[in-house]
Amino acid sequence: MSSTTAVPGTTDGAPDPVAAPRRGGGSGLLRYLVVRFLLIIPTVWILTTLVFFLMRITGDPITAALGGRLTSAQLAERVHQAGYDRPILVQYVEYMGNLLHGDFGTSISDGRAVTDVLLEYGAATLELAFYAVIVAVVLGIPLGMVAARVRDRWPDATLRILAVLGYATPVFFAGLLLKLVFGSFWPVLPVAGRASSNVQLVMGGVVSPTGIYTLDALRIGDVGALGDVLSHAVLPAVCLGVITGSTFLRLTRTNLIGTLDAQYVESGRSRGVSEFRLVTRHALRPALIPIITAMGLQIAMLLGGAVLTETTFEWGGLGNQLAQYLTARDFVAVQGIVVLLAVIVAVTNFVVDVIAALIDPRVRY
Repeated sequence: MSSTTAVPGTTDGAPDPVAAPRRGGGSGLLRYLVVRFLLIIPTVWILTTLVFFLMRITGDPITAALGGRLTSAQLAERVHQAGYDRPILVQYVEYMGNLLHGDFGTSISDGRAVTDVLLEYGAATLELAFYAVIVAVVLGIPLGMVAARVRDRWPDATLRILAVLGYATPVFFAGLLLKLVFGSFWPVLPVAGRASSNVQLVMGGVVSPTGIYTLDALRIGDVGALGDVLSHAVLPAVCLGVITGSTFLRLTRTNLIGTLDAQYVESGRSRGVSEFRLVTRHALRPALIPIITAMGLQIAMLLGGAVLTETTFEWGGLGNQLAQYLTARDFVAVQGIVVLLAVIVAVTNFVVDVIAALIDPRVRY
């Protein structure tokens, strides 16, 4: 009489490739996380330096923003008062020192502290990005699993075509199409703004607001305001999330096909493990590693797409403000926003690395 010995890390005899012995234990994980965290510093420094010097290629920010609207004498006086007539390296050292103290400078076009602009509009972009990621994950991963499971059949071909269309469609075109459909042909969803006028007034009266309307509506317990905020977020989140979701679909399909053909999956299948359990428990987990790794890159693309999405749907976030400051040639404000986005991308990549290390210990070595 033969007996089957289950491989450690599983409950049904199907070995799990990510349940490998962890060399170094917790110290290996800690060392990996410390190194990845420290890499944020040179990454942000390099990006900030590049942004600073690229913004100065066209000259000082005041001349770029106000040139032609002031006399030569007035322009020279403003440039001198702001210190932009000093050597570029002196300006760079001063700018980096101010950044370390949380000072991003003052906007030229509206005279506001760039830090205040980032705090006011950054929450809106964060809220939109959060919903877009939810749309991307909910659409991309399950549909990718379906495509892998029925590969080379007509549902798989259909999903792949839709993924290519979703990825290739420009954000602004998708946004305008959604506004046309849900604004004219089937007006069931709002097509502009973050909330209705009355809800905006309610949000303005919240004590110590977070700037994230969903959280603020939950804090005050206003169900009607919450529903209004969520309904306004649907179209921009779908518009932005479908692009990233299309990438997730293709990655999930490709990697899941590879793991479904692996020997440990065939071993589990021969032991009578259900197909659903094989796909969701044993094959999906290792297939998610490259998807999670790609999320860091997709966040950068998502933030770039937020500029067009927020402009299309009049969403009052950093993307919309960045477009306005670019039009006004306000390079001080543009520089502050770009630096913040660079920090967000760097931190997001660190979080992605942490999640990947927790899922698969092999990525630490």
